[in-house]
Amino acid sequence: MSGRDAHFSIRGPLPGQGEAAERILRALPTWFGIEAALREYVRAADELDTLVAMVARPACGGQVREVRPDQVIGFVTLRETSVDALELHVMGVLPSWHRRGAGRALVERAASYARAEGYTLLHVKTLAPSNPDTGYAATRAFYEAVGFRPLEVLTQVWGPENPCLLLVRPL
Repeated sequence: MSGRDAHFSIRGPLPGQGEAAERILRALPTWFGIEAALREYVRAADELDTLVAMVARPACGGQVREVRPDQVIGFVTLRETSVDALELHVMGVLPSWHRRGAGRALVERAASYARAEGYTLLHVKTLAPSNPDTGYAATRAFYEAVGFRPLEVLTQVWGPENPCLLLVRPL
């Protein structure tokens, strides 16, 4: 199925999405291979508002064979960090759904939600470009493609061996 054929919908924000988040994060071990961090992200998806991308029932009798209808294929958990800023705390999309628009749709719904709630900034953290990991290079390219801009590299967040890049998107 190509990106043009991908049928999904975005729902939420919803609490209690830890189980779906865990299933997706465990399918992304290159990004979420640290068990303690993964458990924290699962807890956050249970407690914080989370947007989910779900497989929609195919139109015109088409079939979606990879996952059952209404299965969560991606999510983003939102966390307020100030009266002006909402963080994309953790985000994941099943690998078989990468490059099909689900991640972009989740970010755009997060931006719409943030604006409606009165926030003026979205932000997200990822591994800084000084780390040569190609997966994180793709992550940074994705965030920049959906309107985020690099703000600052912070070594005190994850330590000097894992420099944190803070990206922001004005709303």
